[in-house]
Amino acid sequence: MYKSEDRKTQMLFKELFPFGGQLDRENEWIKLSEMIPWVELEEVYGKYFSQVGRPAKEGRLITGLMIIRHKKGYSDREAVKQLMENPYLQYFCGFEHFVTKEQVHPSLLSKKRKTLGRKYFEIFESEMAKVLIERGIVRIKKAMFDGTVFPSDIEYPTDVKLLNRAREWIVGHIVRLRKVLGIGEKIRTYRRCARRAYLNFSKNRRKTKAVIKKTHKKMLRYVKRNIRQLEVLLEEYGRSVRKELRNRFETVKQIYRQQKELAQTGVRSIQNRIVSLHQPYVRPIKRGKDGKDVEFGPKGSVSYVDGYMFLDKLSFEAFNEASVLKENLKEYKRRFGRLPEEVIADQLYGSRWNRRYLNRLKIKGSFKMLGRPGQEEELHKKLLRQKQKERNRIEGIIGHGKNHYGMGRIRYRTEEGAFIWVVMGMIAMNLTTALRRI
Repeated sequence: MYKSEDRKTQMLFKELFPFGGQLDRENEWIKLSEMIPWVELEEVYGKYFSQVGRPAKEGRLITGLMIIRHKKGYSDREAVKQLMENPYLQYFCGFEHFVTKEQVHPSLLSKKRKTLGRKYFEIFESEMAKVLIERGIVRIKKAMFDGTVFPSDIEYPTDVKLLNRAREWIVGHIVRLRKVLGIGEKIRTYRRCARRAYLNFSKNRRKTKAVIKKTHKKMLRYVKRNIRQLEVLLEEYGRSVRKELRNRFETVKQIYRQQKELAQTGVRSIQNRIVSLHQPYVRPIKRGKDGKDVEFGPKGSVSYVDGYMFLDKLSFEAFNEASVLKENLKEYKRRFGRLPEEVIADQLYGSRWNRRYLNRLKIKGSFKMLGRPGQEEELHKKLLRQKQKERNRIEGIIGHGKNHYGMGRIRYRTEEGAFIWVVMGMIAMNLTTALRRI
């Protein structure tokens, strides 16, 4: 059940200001609360709940805590703690009186993210774009597009390390099932021998190809043995085993099959390669950048409009950002109601198809001229250098978002959680930008 609060115009937090004082209207959280379209979000939020049952927590409280979390870089627990100590944060989240008792458990935020899903945060981003237009604090003439990878919160994967993680998970569940089911017969998992082999390998500072190959094959044999043992247990006693365990076991078997294929064929890459046991949807993205040849996380196509950044596409599978120009422009039109007059992007976007598409829409592009240099070549080069200097802004804001708004490390460990993490980081960053312009 969900019922929104009916807020009346009155002085808030009277108990804190008994002599006629009031909250500072210049505080950033009060200004931000006036910018966010709470009413529209409440209507969307209420649709996720039935008309009967226990009343759910208010949408403004849950959404407000998520904004606080991403704007300040808090954890869920720290965001709830700060809410209880700060009257301005309580005002931002819709409280009319100062409260000192915990109003929401931190775990509820994780549950609400799963309940609301990707669609709610897409609507949130669209509503914020409307607010920027209505307030006149965004100019929608130019658009800049670029692609980047948002790294997931996983350890750097190696084949031996991944197999060892899979082996530890299998052995742990073999021991647990044996105790729960009361199986007296001993199961020889060789976990001590496998652990000793892995530790000897990991402590070796100079790992030759021969040592890596030998240890990799050894770990494959241990994992194969443990998989067979767990399969026997599940066949005989595993009727009541949870679905999550069976799904994770399928992931482990897929890791074994992939690593076995790599060992037998000698190839260096494989389709749909799993690099994390607990986040099997994460894929390696080849970037070729200095110091970051490969990144692990979803790749995003982003747009930059007058100081604000928006997410147009996010995928764990690698894609060429130049191939989604049409999708970039479609998202731009959805947010702002019209197409840009000019598109600024790097030379990767300057394919013949993209040039023809922009010409058809009568949109200027900032790309090198094709064909032999003509009389206007020098003038065009000068304009191009100017546009490429402007393009540095999107590179800068992407770096700023990764360094200061958490987009450099996705900590939500679900596939949809990656989208929510990135979008909320961008919303928090855009709110800070808008606050400076009010």
